[in-house]
Amino acid sequence: MHVTLQHFDGCPHWQVADRRLHALADDLGFTIEHHQIDTPEAAEAHGFRGSPTILVDGRDPFAAGDEPVGLSCRVYATPEGPAGVPTVEQLRAVLAR
Repeated sequence: MHVTLQHFDGCPHWQVADRRLHALADDLGFTIEHHQIDTPEAAEAHGFRGSPTILVDGRDPFAAGDEPVGLSCRVYATPEGPAGVPTVEQLRAVLAR
């Protein structure tokens, strides 16, 4: 399994996502590649739906399909309400498949 964490420095939530992914990496057997998105053009070219975006084997398991592309902080639906990152349980569910 290949996990990519896409982010840009303007949004601090990617650091929380990184910590949560690292907490699961050894248990679930994956490594994390970081991909920093620096410009609106790069966001468009990579289909970047906001920071952080987590790709599993190149696919965004949290995308509904209507998220805007661009340099913005992403909002995830979690059991506790909207949040800047998925919960550990949500990450485990998509990474353990």
